[in-house]
Amino acid sequence: MGLDVGWAVRWLTLSAQAMAEHRVELIELDRPIGDSDHGENMDRGFKAVMDKLAEAPPETPGAALKLTAMTLMSKVGGAAGPLYGTAFLRAATALGDTSDVDAATLAAALQAARDGIVVRGKAESGDKTMVDAWTPAIEAAAAAAGDGDVRKVLLAAAEAAEAGAVSTDPMLARKGRASYLGERSIGHRDPGAVSSALILRAAAGATE
Repeated sequence: MGLDVGWAVRWLTLSAQAMAEHRVELIELDRPIGDSDHGENMDRGFKAVMDKLAEAPPETPGAALKLTAMTLMSKVGGAAGPLYGTAFLRAATALGDTSDVDAATLAAALQAARDGIVVRGKAESGDKTMVDAWTPAIEAAAAAAGDGDVRKVLLAAAEAAEAGAVSTDPMLARKGRASYLGERSIGHRDPGAVSSALILRAAAGATE
């Protein structure tokens, strides 16, 4: 049993709820190493996604993710809009027109999302960015995909992303605004890695 458009819409709905619930947390994480706007931007962006989904219900998972990409690119300020927009667009392209996403296609779509972030942001693992959540997530997803269970793929990705976000605490930022702080960036968790983990946890939650 694969994932249909209903799952995609639930994923985005749970993501919107997570951004609203964690808005203040993301703002506080962003305050010492960024512009203090990550939580506000993500909350606003996913509220706009919810509005767009209501206006034009998508017919496939890929269509839902493409709509999300376009909305986030236009509504989310700072670096997050282009990065998440690119991630969702690359994932949508990987899914194509399929209405039933299997485990292998799902893992490939997650990898496409991560690769889009890397291309757009020019960041690598260890740079203290959202890549530090996404790279372990796609590795875990790929390892789990062999069982053919889409829920296991997403649970593995979410758990790895959460651990990846925590791993940014001791890192020295080498990309983005946080990199301007040098050694003072050490000891702070990257807000983009945290929002990425929240989004991937929502994807897993949408399978329940």
